[in-house]
Amino acid sequence: MDGQLNPPSHPTVDAAKSPSTSGAMPADAPLEMPVQDRSRAPAVDRVDPQKPVTWFARLIALGATVGIAGYGIWEMIAIVGFGNMTNLQAVMMVFFSVTLTWIAFSAASALCGLLTPRLRFPSAPADGSRTALVMPVYNEDPLRTTAALQAMAEELVSIDAARYFEIAIVSDSTNADAWIAETLAADRLRNALAGVMPVRYRRRWHNVGRKVGNVEDFVKRWGGHYDYMIVLDADSLMSASTLVTLVERMQAEPRLGILQTVPALIGQLSFFARMQQFASRLYGGVIARGMAAWSGDDGNYWGHNAIIRVRAFAEACGLPQLPGKKPFGGFVLSHDFVEAAYIRRAGWKVQLAADLPGSWEEGPPSLTDIAVRDRRWAQGNLQHLKLIGSKGLSLTSRLHMTVGIMSYLASPLWLMLILIGFALTLQATLIRPEYFSRTFQLFPDWPVFDARRMMLLFLFSMIVLLTPKAIGFVRAMLTNRVRRNTGGIIGLPISVIVELAVSALYAPVMMLIQTEHVFSILTGRDSEWVAQRRQAEVISWRESAHFHWKHMVIGVLLGITAFLLSPELLAWLSPTVAGLVLAIPLSKASGSVRLGQWLSNVGLLRIPEERATPDLVRRRDEIVHNSEPMPADGLRYLARHPQARHAQVANNLARPADSRGHPNAHRLTARAKVMQAQSLREALSWLSAPERIEVAADRELLEQLASLPQVEAVSS
Repeated sequence: MDGQLNPPSHPTVDAAKSPSTSGAMPADAPLEMPVQDRSRAPAVDRVDPQKPVTWFARLIALGATVGIAGYGIWEMIAIVGFGNMTNLQAVMMVFFSVTLTWIAFSAASALCGLLTPRLRFPSAPADGSRTALVMPVYNEDPLRTTAALQAMAEELVSIDAARYFEIAIVSDSTNADAWIAETLAADRLRNALAGVMPVRYRRRWHNVGRKVGNVEDFVKRWGGHYDYMIVLDADSLMSASTLVTLVERMQAEPRLGILQTVPALIGQLSFFARMQQFASRLYGGVIARGMAAWSGDDGNYWGHNAIIRVRAFAEACGLPQLPGKKPFGGFVLSHDFVEAAYIRRAGWKVQLAADLPGSWEEGPPSLTDIAVRDRRWAQGNLQHLKLIGSKGLSLTSRLHMTVGIMSYLASPLWLMLILIGFALTLQATLIRPEYFSRTFQLFPDWPVFDARRMMLLFLFSMIVLLTPKAIGFVRAMLTNRVRRNTGGIIGLPISVIVELAVSALYAPVMMLIQTEHVFSILTGRDSEWVAQRRQAEVISWRESAHFHWKHMVIGVLLGITAFLLSPELLAWLSPTVAGLVLAIPLSKASGSVRLGQWLSNVGLLRIPEERATPDLVRRRDEIVHNSEPMPADGLRYLARHPQARHAQVANNLARPADSRGHPNAHRLTARAKVMQAQSLREALSWLSAPERIEVAADRELLEQLASLPQVEAVSS
């Protein structure tokens, strides 16, 4: 793939499974993928019992959650006085109980990972298996995606395992330039891997159902060629040894439907992304091990960096459209949790491979980028309110959905606690207590509030909240390899302090962002489907101010109001107020590569991959660096390069025919404009975005475009 564009190639085809091709895809090998019924569970022949260690982990998780939450709730009741509790205090008790139970469960999961022995997983040779490395893309940078795929393929070759795999890039891109670049990049990749590994590429004309529809289309049309598929995100990387281990574990367990790895965040240089990378590396493993322990065979799926048994997926994961209007109705957005729940419902196992290294992804580079992504995720997770009651789901599958829902409802709950705290302070400050609330009452009802007990409960809540991080930090300090690769005996503790302090400032901003997301969903606003910004860019003060001015204003008003009501209340709220008041500069700093690089240079917020870059990551970056950049104007490039035009037509599926009596208007106008144009520049200036797509799909129009003069004739 390095260097110039090679002549179009013909993909290598496994004669036994792929006798002919259509475009850059193998011959159809369809699988039935029936739409699942939410109201009726499928008949299941056999469900293997959970291992004893799973029940042990669940006992720890349940006991710790109930114990922690029960103690905290009991203390809060004692603080406010149960017999004299006001209506406002009762409402506060409800929100406090839900919030404390939520953080108690997180702490309990971390304890599971600490106290539960690690399992050994069986494996069997990959011989005779066929696995597709499936990468769904949507208007992404194809240079990086195909470079990652090439690096993975080359590493598979180095361990003599390439023969078990194929690459399938399945596109939903709607931009003509992105589509053309994808086709050219896939053609380069095919040339680079000729005779080594087949490379498939398909772009859908109608991206129905977004990502879930994209993968479903691949399975329904070509799934019969494959035993397994490893689904990758556009920024995914997986080592060859991990890819092969996934296949070997699937081979050894015929009832294993999904095996999910735990991707580590790498590759970003901005301050916010590096903070996320450090936190996920230090604390993420603790949480993942705990989840793997109590999930057992009722695990979860996160949408990528996982291997799936294709037959099981086709049998159980035809997702229904949800009734009603968007945002709660329509296609399922956060499909991964639902697919895991449905495949488990059908009797297949779903496991989390928390022990496997060599699985990576890249996080959002800034606060604004994670906010944009979270809007889509929030809508998808709240859609699960319609799916959590599906018949036949395991209790653990419902718990996974509940965790996803709560990850977004926790923010409005936190905001409600703050507002109730204000109301209680206002009540205590401005409203005179009613000491004799009953007729013929001999003794007064004194207001009850134990300030000392409240302080102890606050400290207890902070300990519970920080338990997963504390476990991760202690494990890192006691493990020489981890400690050395994350800053050392001095840099690691300082990094933890920096991460805790800065996270505390970002947290209230994310609280308001996610609360706004939830409110917009509840009021009926649908999420747009936009390509993610994956690489760090300089965030201007204007952009930060536009996105966060409301948060800053709320912070200022919150601080002033708290001070006027009670300086003690302001002291309690100072981290929240500070984060909101500083929202604009915090957002600006979040995308700063300079700040992130400076912290790395002084040994802070470091991850092992910065100290010793994996060969796979280095090879991907090398391929990107050595490759010819993709053309910015795809049609202009096709008009000037006959080999590229041939690749564009030969490596794409034919355009679907228009229905009789309903010709496509964009196709007709595109043809008219190209035929009437007197120069290439004129034609390109006339074409709209949908018309450019039509031209890119039509061999005749591409040739006509190529025949036009490159510059307009000068009239005499």
